[in-house]
Amino acid sequence: MQDFIISIRSIAILWVLTAFLYPLLIFLIGQTAFPYQANGSLLRNAQGEVVGSALIGQTFKADKYFWSRPSVIAYSEGDNANPTGLSGGSNLAPDNPELLKRIQAEAQRLRDQGIEPTADLLYSSGSGLDPHISPAAAEAQVGRVARARGLSVEEVRSRISQNTDGRFLGVFGEPGVRVLSLNLALDRL
Repeated sequence: MQDFIISIRSIAILWVLTAFLYPLLIFLIGQTAFPYQANGSLLRNAQGEVVGSALIGQTFKADKYFWSRPSVIAYSEGDNANPTGLSGGSNLAPDNPELLKRIQAEAQRLRDQGIEPTADLLYSSGSGLDPHISPAAAEAQVGRVARARGLSVEEVRSRISQNTDGRFLGVFGEPGVRVLSLNLALDRL
């Protein structure tokens, strides 16, 4: 009976530690030391309204905006748009005719706008939520955005450099332009 009581007491203590105290501690550390990250890295427009997360891509179609990578899940389109919604790739094989048709249509749309297609403007990311484009993809769109906004190319390029993340620890990954942050910075001009 004594072993049974000890085991019940141990379970109760571990349950309180792991179900309440540890999550509370992590919550408090997150809210005090990293409130921006702990609350979803939310970005706001000039009016203070939440327009999205720095961690999740969005679709932009207007000429005055830099366009993101295509998404097979349509994360911010339609009446019930949810920019923090589902993720996932298309799972289409590279030789799938449907994928080839989509990529050819997207390449033609970009060329019609005077943009030389880059890989990240044609292909969706694995998660479908990538918030970055490459500096080359941003550079390909500079002329269109500058014309649509009536800005100089240098002003637009300056905003691109201000919204570009370098390699992680200076070594890992590739530089990426934060599309939502860049478009918000251009809106503030």
